[in-house]
Amino acid sequence: MKVLKSLKTAKRRHRDCRVVRRRGRVYVINKTNRRFKARQG
Repeated sequence: MKVLKSLKTAKRRHRDCRVVRRRGRVYVINKTNRRFKARQG
């Protein structure tokens, strides 16, 4: 999982990427291709 300043680029990597907020942190998750994960905050 990568920690990024901006999640806009992480969201564009794959069409199934979703931005999710959990416990005050913002995550990019992908159900179909689990490689694409990112965290902010």
